[in-house]
Amino acid sequence: MSAAAFDRWYWPADALRAFCERLGIPAAGTKAALRARVLAALAGEPLPAAPKRSCTSTFNWAKAELTPHTVITDSISFGPNVRRYFKAAIGPKFSCHSDFMDWMRENAGATLADAVVAWTTLEVRKDDPGFRREIATCNNYLQYLRDARDAYPELSLEDAKACWDAKKIRPAPGGYVRFEPGDLPNG
Repeated sequence: MSAAAFDRWYWPADALRAFCERLGIPAAGTKAALRARVLAALAGEPLPAAPKRSCTSTFNWAKAELTPHTVITDSISFGPNVRRYFKAAIGPKFSCHSDFMDWMRENAGATLADAVVAWTTLEVRKDDPGFRREIATCNNYLQYLRDARDAYPELSLEDAKACWDAKKIRPAPGGYVRFEPGDLPNG
């Protein structure tokens, strides 16, 4: 496949990893990094350098015993150990959403007790009808669903998902699927 042909389509993460494996290039990283790597390989260009994460902490978030006094470090990861801690501290309603992960990354030096308070504050904010979480650029699926339902408030989530399923298999310039009124069955 040529780089130009590849770039015309939306590719889910598992397909991008499969491309990487077939091309013999690293298959780890974000969807954007995988996509850029595959494009470069198909074009015969040097692979983009993987960004280096410059952490000063060697704290092992996967194995450490976490307590309310545990200090958040720049090496924070959100694996099972961290999620288990917050499920125990907050309860079953805990979800590790992007706003919370961003807060943790931006607040190295705070404690996990501070993080519990921050999570609770973030959860209260989501009940405000005027509040909307920012959707990361890499989450094309959620952005598509939001755009579809913003344009057509009466559109059910199931119908928006059906539109996504039909659209994601058609050409998508730059690999990004955008909602358009014509995506609706009667659009």
